[in-house]
Amino acid sequence: MSDQPLDLAQLEKPILELEAQIRSMEMDPSQTKEREKLEKKLEKLRTEFSQNLTDWQRVLLARHPKRPYTLDYIERICDRFEEIHGDRRFGDDAAIVAGLGWIDGNPVMIIGQQKGRDTKQKILRNFGCPKPEGYRKALRLMKLAEKFQRPILCLIDTQGAYPGVDAEERGQAEAIARNLLEMAKLEVPVVAVVIGEGGSGGALALGVADRVMMMENANYSVISPEGCASILWKDSSQAPKAAEALKLTAPRLLDLGVIDSIVKEPLGGAHTDHDRAAALLKEAVVEAFGELAELSAEALVEERYQKFAKMGSVG
Repeated sequence: MSDQPLDLAQLEKPILELEAQIRSMEMDPSQTKEREKLEKKLEKLRTEFSQNLTDWQRVLLARHPKRPYTLDYIERICDRFEEIHGDRRFGDDAAIVAGLGWIDGNPVMIIGQQKGRDTKQKILRNFGCPKPEGYRKALRLMKLAEKFQRPILCLIDTQGAYPGVDAEERGQAEAIARNLLEMAKLEVPVVAVVIGEGGSGGALALGVADRVMMMENANYSVISPEGCASILWKDSSQAPKAAEALKLTAPRLLDLGVIDSIVKEPLGGAHTDHDRAAALLKEAVVEAFGELAELSAEALVEERYQKFAKMGSVG
């Protein structure tokens, strides 16, 4: 699949052209008034762009090659971050970044899936698709956070867990299932945010949390639209139709009660302003941890259990 599919590129084209025009005028004081007019026009275009996206277009936006990834957010929301490596059983998985960060001076265990920008990074990060050692590293650090009474922040951004033979040989399904079980019992606050793609069990393995949030243009689903279309209609080109049926966008999942809140993005998407996107994420995370700090360990576990137990109930 192309990093920047044609229909999204067409949608963004007027915005990109206007941005380039504004940049070309920045060094000329005589064009200040004209530049200000164009900036207002740009804001209007971005607003219209954000308000008129289909479910499929939001999927494409979640995959935008310039969208901020886990490390981009960590760099901006943390005063300091110390990465911790390895699962102490097999090795280290670079598809999952984990370590202790300080947000406004408060220690938080941060665990997130990391994609790559260029070919070298994509191979190193395994295209953001974790293997069993990645999930076991994540669980090791969750238990470490529980031991020292530190809250946990999970940043979800993956197409899904790696489906290769070596991952299956090392127990991919067991690693994911173990995370689900153990996360349900953690006696410290857990906040999970889907920052881009939230694909299948690969995402859910970091998603059993007291507060589950999604960035405005993220998606969260049991299967990709292309995969769903290939199964139901034997035609991956039906992905836009599948995206609509899957109800995988933040507004739809909020209505269904699968997530607790939506984190706003800058106009046009998080890729347009990484600093602003990180500021909005930080604000939402700090607020969530503030609410959870009032609960006892017993209340956290019970409310988390009830939260997931009632999902899917009708009537």
